[in-house]
Amino acid sequence: MKIKEVIVVEGYHDMQHLKQFINADIIVTNGSAINNDIMNLIKQASQERGIIVFTDPDYPGERIRNIITKNIDNTKHAFLKKELAIDHIKHKVGIEHASKVDIIEALNNVSTFSNYQSLTWHDYLSFNINKQDIRNKICNYLKISYCNNKTLFNRLNMLNINKDKLQMIMEAINE
Repeated sequence: MKIKEVIVVEGYHDMQHLKQFINADIIVTNGSAINNDIMNLIKQASQERGIIVFTDPDYPGERIRNIITKNIDNTKHAFLKKELAIDHIKHKVGIEHASKVDIIEALNNVSTFSNYQSLTWHDYLSFNINKQDIRNKICNYLKISYCNNKTLFNRLNMLNINKDKLQMIMEAINE
C-alpha cells in the first residue's frame, strides 16, 4: 500500500512496524513532548504533501494528536481502537502491536480535521450523548477511536459535523 501523505507516529517501533505493510514517508515525534524542529517538519510536510496523524490509542497519543491539530489545520487522522493495538503479553498499547489488516483498515478510513467550529456545546448537549454506549456507536460510525464527551464534541467539530449531520448520524445508529 502506497500513501502519498506523510504519516506521523509516536515512536521508532511504530514506524518500523508500519514500514512492513505500507510504502510511506513517516515522521516520528519521539513521544508527546514534540519539539520545535519536529513540529516545523510536520508543518512543512502538511503544506507540501499532507499528513496523517496515526498515534497510539492512549493518553500520550491523544496529546500528540491534539497538539498537531491545534497547530496545523486540515490534518488527516487514522484511528485504531485500543483493543486492536494491545500487546497482551507485555500489557502495552501501541500502533506497533496492531495487525496488518487493522493498520490498513485504519489508513483506508482517515478523517480530516479542521479548526472550524460547526457545532455548539448547546447543540451537542441537546442530543443527550451522555451515555458511553451512544458515544461508542457514534465513534464506530465515524471510524474514530472511542472518546469521552468533551473529546467527542471536539472531534465532531474537527470533522465539520454540524447539528443536521449529527441528527443524521443519530438516526443511522438507532436503526
